[in-house]
Formats: sequence, structure tokens, C-alpha cells
Amino acid sequence: MWRLWFQDWKRVPWQNLTREQAAFLAHYPFLLTAHSAQRPDLRLTGWRNWLFLGGRGAGKTRAGAEWIRYAVTQCGVKRIALVAPTLHDARTVMIEGESGLCNLGQTSEFQPVYHSSKRELEWPNGAVAHVFSAEEPDRLRGPQFELAWCDEIAAWKDGETVWDTLQMGLRLGAHPQCVATTTPRPVPLVNRLVKGEAIVTRAGTAANEANLADSFLAEMQRTYGGTVLARQELDGELLEDPEHAMWTRGIIESNRVVRPPERFEDVIVAVDPPATSGADADACGIIAAGVAEANGFGRRCFILGDASVRGLRPLDWGARVAALVRSVGARAVVAESNQGGEMVRAVLESAGCDVPVELRHARFGKAQRAAPVAALYQRGDVAHVGVLKTLEDEMCRFGAAGFVGSPDRVDALVWAVTALMIDGQRQPRVREL
Repeated sequence: MWRLWFQDWKRVPWQNLTREQAAFLAHYPFLLTAHSAQRPDLRLTGWRNWLFLGGRGAGKTRAGAEWIRYAVTQCGVKRIALVAPTLHDARTVMIEGESGLCNLGQTSEFQPVYHSSKRELEWPNGAVAHVFSAEEPDRLRGPQFELAWCDEIAAWKDGETVWDTLQMGLRLGAHPQCVATTTPRPVPLVNRLVKGEAIVTRAGTAANEANLADSFLAEMQRTYGGTVLARQELDGELLEDPEHAMWTRGIIESNRVVRPPERFEDVIVAVDPPATSGADADACGIIAAGVAEANGFGRRCFILGDASVRGLRPLDWGARVAALVRSVGARAVVAESNQGGEMVRAVLESAGCDVPVELRHARFGKAQRAAPVAALYQRGDVAHVGVLKTLEDEMCRFGAAGFVGSPDRVDALVWAVTALMIDGQRQPRVREL
């Protein structure tokens, strides 16, 4: 009977359904409306653990509850574990919540009853779900189960210990399985599952828009759009800070500002030019930055924009530099001269860049040049104006083991901050945006 759960009923024309199929779907309408992340791919077989990473309101609870309900009512499953961050969470979300196991619209024939004193959810057919808190991993020692539903595993205290203890109790039936539903956070347990211990489905909040308040997505986008918080909590992205990376998202986020100061001492655009052109060439790093006195911070550097681009011919990326110079009112362009030297100046002048071009030769490696700039971020001396998603993703990978590719955006950023905050050779000049 499991095959009916995994069948893509949306592709079956309603008029072609048999009487039996129509009656079946009348009991399980979720199978007609579920989005792709709410059920594992039909082609994936033999799995033990399924991880559903989703944004807030993406339908994670409904997916877990419907999976358990189907197993109990159609597949003869009798012993289940329900594990939540706390017992309160288990009852108010997994069991009695709007999408919980007691509120799926089933008839009295299949309606479960929760016995809080025993921490058990019991169905009329004799199936029992035992309820556990991740705060008490030792209670999972001894009991054994056919299936488990684990909710918000990224919020579990000592999550790996709870998970490993549960896995040893999944030993009944022909093929014990577990579904874990959570908003993603880069905690050790989630990282383990993503890296091979589970099949993974993903969905942002927007995937479940039909079941959310009309104004919810618009309000969330207005308030949080583009932020790291939105990418994690709404888009369902797993945002990791790899070990040894030179920047972390927390540091960048803590220094973010919504709008730049009204007056700057100086504004520049920094360029890390590619050695070649074409689709396979490195990107041309193009970053705008300014320096100003900021209340409570003293002299502070503000990253104003990222116009970096890949695959353009020299005159085309030069035109992007010139456009950014005009947009931010930059006094000069600072460009790395290791790739092309005076040719870089000629390209920018030919592209209509009418401010001085200051060429800088890199005498040290990328990491050595970047380290003092990363230290300025840690001190709060560098702030991003708004969200610079692609730049920030590259920053939070740079320096970590396994980082591949050329950090062109980071290189341009380092040139910009170094010129404004470290070199100490720039003549102050008040700029207004």
C-alpha cells in the first residue's frame, strides 16, 4: 500500500480514476494537493531516513502527520515514535496543532486519542504513537518502533545523541523508517543528514502559499526580504559557516545597515579584473565602498554595492564599472594590476570611466591580504548596506577547506576596504550620495 502514497496523483486525470481510486483519494485529499517536497520522490527507494527542510509555513508538519496517518491506516504500522524539542511542542504542534495528527479531517473510525498521562497517541485500530521530548534522550532507550516522526530537529538540545538513540530503537517491521521535519539550521545533526544519512526534500514558504494567510508572504518579504534570516526561515536554505572560513554570517549580519550615511569622506569602486574573457573565465569583481564617520563606531567602511559579473568582454565589464562609479559618485577606481597592468586602465577609460584609476599590485596571497579586512569586520568597522547575497556567500566560504574557484568578489572587496581603511594614504574628501 505504500506505493499509493508515493504515486503522483496530480498527473492522473480525475475522469480516469476508478471508483476505488476516487474513494481512496476522498480519504486522503492531501495526496492531490501536496507539493513536491512533502513526499519523497517516487524513484527513491530503500531509504531509512527522510529529511524535509522547509521554511516557516512550508507544510512540514502536515507532511509528517499525513505520512504517519497513512502508515497507521493503510499499511498496518502499530508502533511509532513522535519526537519533538519538548513535550509541549509535541502536543501543541505534532498532535493537536492545526496540521497535527488529531486534526487531519479523518472519520471517527480513524481518529486518534491522546492520553497525556501515558504520553501516547492511540488509534482505534490499536496503533500507538509514543511521545518523546528531545530533552530526555534516555527515555528512548529500550522502546522499539516501526516508524518515527521527528519534528524541528535543528532545535533539539544535543540532537545527535537523541537521534542516535532513536535510530537504535527503529528495529521493528519489514523496513523501519523515520521522517525528520525542520526549519534548516547548520547544526551537526542536520549537516550529518544532508551529507548522506537521509534523502532530502526542500521547500520555501512560498511553496505552501495556498494554505497561508493572503498577506503573510508579502509582509514577510517586506520586513525580512533578502536577509539571512529570510533565507533560512522563509526560503528554507541551509546556510553553513564552514570551518576556518574567514567570515561568518553572524558577523556580517550584526554589522548590516539598511541605508548608507548621508555624507562620506571618500567613495571608491574596486575592481579585480579577470585574466581572460568568455563563459569559462573568472568573474570580474566589482565592489563599491565608502568611508564615513558613524555615530558610535567612529570611522567606518560601508560596502555599497556589488556589480561583479562573469563572462563579459573587457569593454562590457568596464562599462559596468563606469556605471557603478556614476551611481555611487565614486572619486576613483582601485584596480588590481597583476592581470593586465596598464591594459586595465585603458579598458576602463575606453568604457567611459572618467575618474582616476589607481592600480595596485598584489604582493601577497589572497588569504594574507584578506586577513586584516576580516579583522576589521570582527571589530565592527565594516558594514554592508542592504543584502549582497552572492558576495556574502563567497565571503563565508573563503578560507574554508574545500573552497574552489577564484574569490573574485572577495578580492575586489579586500582591495576596496584596504584602500579606504588600511593604506592610510587617501586624502579625505566629503562625498554625498
